[in-house]
Amino acid sequence: MNPVSDKLTAGATAGDAVSSARESSVREGILEVPGRVTLHHGGTLEGVRIAWRLVGPSGAPVIAALGGISANRRVCLTEDPRDSWWSEIVGPGRALDTARYRILSIDYLGGSGESTGPVAGQTFPSLSSYDQADALLRVLNHLGLKSLRAFAGGSYGGMVGLAFAERYPERLSHLIVIGAADRAHPMATAWRSVQRNIVRYAIERGQPAEGLKLARALAMATYRSSEEFAARFSGAPTRAGDRFVFPVEEYLFARGADYATRYRPESFLCLSESIDLHRVDATRIFVPTTAVAVREDQLVPLADIRAMVARLPSGRLHEISSVFGHDAFLKEPEQLRAIFSSALGETP
Repeated sequence: MNPVSDKLTAGATAGDAVSSARESSVREGILEVPGRVTLHHGGTLEGVRIAWRLVGPSGAPVIAALGGISANRRVCLTEDPRDSWWSEIVGPGRALDTARYRILSIDYLGGSGESTGPVAGQTFPSLSSYDQADALLRVLNHLGLKSLRAFAGGSYGGMVGLAFAERYPERLSHLIVIGAADRAHPMATAWRSVQRNIVRYAIERGQPAEGLKLARALAMATYRSSEEFAARFSGAPTRAGDRFVFPVEEYLFARGADYATRYRPESFLCLSESIDLHRVDATRIFVPTTAVAVREDQLVPLADIRAMVARLPSGRLHEISSVFGHDAFLKEPEQLRAIFSSALGETP
């Protein structure tokens, strides 16, 4: 049963807070959905909150932009550029040009942002990429947006885009997915399962942040390519007390420690699981779709995206190479610029 209804979202205006960070170019708010929301895997949530942000010229076509499970609604054009997770790709004159388009994004349900998410010590229902797609639809209805010019999603955001395109094709003109397939690969699920169990083990022992640090360090080793690590971390280890510390070890645990200060362990568990629960029917996605596969991606193998595109009724595949592996969607603006321009029918 479709958990979204126009009647429900039509009255969901309480809690809306509009910011004038750039005088009509940046709007953001929190949509409060009254009553109970039924989720794809059978759970329910009460009093759902969905934080959203819309950036760009008034009246311009709208592109939804969603990223990995650590991403939030602040895609670009923040006061501090470090707060924007896709600023190398999205912004004035960028691959997704905010002078031509409005960019819409949300904080994921279950995440560490201002949308409804888990609280320490409490259980939180399992989430599907379909649930995130439904959340985005509620925001579209709330803002009076009839359709999206495109949906550009990287990693988990690409999974959400596939779910949105399957469920709401009349609301989307073109789908662009980068480093995402119609289901998770078992090897990637294996890595993430170990990460989640590290976090659960640490929570049980009263050290949730330490568990998240370790899990993120392990995850970082899967996001990039062996070529990049060989180029950056082939130096000699240094002695630290009675043991040696390797350059790559320093990098991984520094990144893990930083992550643990900014994200909730319970949110990591929720959204990491959501990745592995992801499964859509590619044969039912009739929206024209551009899929971008990265040959060096350890998490989403090239073969999986090729197979998905073969099942899509209207799919086109672009294969790129990048030492950044799975993170290429964050780090390859020039390669993505040409692909986005082609997908959006832009002229140079």
